[in-house]
Formats: sequence, structure tokens, C-alpha cells
Amino acid sequence: MREFLIAPSLLSADFARLADEIRDVTAAGADWIHLDVMDHHYVPNLTVGPLVCSAIRPYTTVPFDVHLMTMPVDPLVGAFAEAGANLISFHPEASLHVHRTIELIRSHGARAGLALNPGTSLAVLDHVMEMLDVVLVMSVDPGFGGQAFIPETLDKLHLLRERVDTTMQRTGRPLLIEVDGGVKASNIARIAEAGADVLVAGSAVFGAADRAQAIGRLRDELGTVKEGTGVAAIEG
Repeated sequence: MREFLIAPSLLSADFARLADEIRDVTAAGADWIHLDVMDHHYVPNLTVGPLVCSAIRPYTTVPFDVHLMTMPVDPLVGAFAEAGANLISFHPEASLHVHRTIELIRSHGARAGLALNPGTSLAVLDHVMEMLDVVLVMSVDPGFGGQAFIPETLDKLHLLRERVDTTMQRTGRPLLIEVDGGVKASNIARIAEAGADVLVAGSAVFGAADRAQAIGRLRDELGTVKEGTGVAAIEG
């Protein structure tokens, strides 16, 4: 049976109660906490910065999965690493030098991820894939929570899964596929079967009155997925 990780997205949490929300989903069984960082420049919304990340870090021991939807990227990497980010993902369109940004993230002791928009080709991975810890596949256009899953993402995931498995066989190190956007109980099994290891769920978790029940339902659906090679979790 494959292992899957569930990462509730704080974008759907109650921002007036972030400490309580984080404690709640941690107790409910979250594997990671996903932080969507938007700058009102690369994307049309504006969310949290390093100060918020640092302020909420003491309320959980699970890894912080920071998704930078910002342009430029590099000036924020060190600040988020110091604020407690365990994994930092960025978009290739937002970096002048993708290879250099990956090296910068790793130099600060964080894991590195590359985030691919629905219209971004897998070709951007060609010369950096072996440096990455995560490939984050956006199944919605970035910038807003609560959007519907784009079905064509499944074809992209199938192709990426083949590439990731080949890379892991060659390097012997884990490389996770993460999916963010429109993930819910009714489609999470199909997304996992297509290749995802880490499932970001915003409203599917934070929109539920009982977060443990919501995460439990997602895990029940994932329990029906038996195909694939399995993954190794990234620890904090």
C-alpha cells in the first residue's frame, strides 16, 4: 500500500484564529501544514509573510510546507527558512535563475520544491529534477482558494509520475509529487492514482466542522489506492 501525506492549506483557515486552527488540524492528523504565500504581484492576492510563519511555528511540530507565489523569490527564501519553513517551493516563471534558487533554498537547510502552473510544461524539470525534493503540481491557476480541480492535471500527473520514478531509481533518493488545488474526498483517489504523493487540501479540511473526520475521510479514500511505488515522507 502506498503512503500518502495530507497537507491542509492555511489559505482556507480562519486567519483570526490561526494558532487554534493549526493545533486543531495537527491533532486531526495533518502530515504537513501548507502555507500559501502570495504577493499581489505574481498572483492577484496577498496573504502571509515570514513574520506570520514565525509566529505560528511554535503551535505544531509537523513540517511547514511553504509555497512561494511571489516575484522575485530569492529575497524571501532566507527569511522563511529562518521563520521555520521545512520545505520551500517556488515557480520557475518567478525566478531569473531556477538552478540558483534551488541551491539557495538548500543552502538555508530547507528542502526545495518547484511549483508548476497548469500551463507550465514539465520540460522546466529537465536539468534540475535531481536537485529537487518535491514537484508541486498546481491543479488550479494560483492566487485564490476554493477553485475547482482542472481535470487535465491528471494527464500531467501520469507523465510526471513516470519521470519521477525513473529519477528516483537513478538517484536512490526520494522525490515527492505534491498536488494543490481543488482536492477533495470525491477526487482525491483519482489524483493519487495518477501519481500524487502529497495532497494539499484547503476547504476540504478547514471547511469542515470536524477536521479529524474530514482528514479521516480523505485517508479512507486514499486507502483504496494500491498502485504505485510508494514514497518516503520528508520529516521536519
